Amino acid sequence: MTIPVKNITDPEVSCSNCQACCCRLEVMIISDTGVPARHIAVDEWGGETMRRLEDGWCSAIDRDTFMCTIYENRPWICREFEMGSDECLDERAAISLSLC
Repeated sequence: MTIPVKNITDPEVSCSNCQACCCRLEVMIISDTGVPARHIAVDEWGGETMRRLEDGWCSAIDRDTFMCTIYENRPWICREFEMGSDECLDERAAISLSLC
């Protein structure tokens, strides 16, 4: 038996058009997921964040593929940030405006 699918819409954001905008955000490390030390920055109060390079991008992002090089060990916040969510769309819009 085949059930026809109705109301399928193309997502605004997908793996093929993701611009990894979230990888420019400040990411606090609030749980131990195994983030390698080379990707951790410590602020003046001892708080840990994902290290960002001079270009503003997370140090764990592969600049050629825009894929996370530590995906299995990414911080909790990165795990919760959903592609195509309202927060994602807001970040994409902000990046687009800043490039104009």
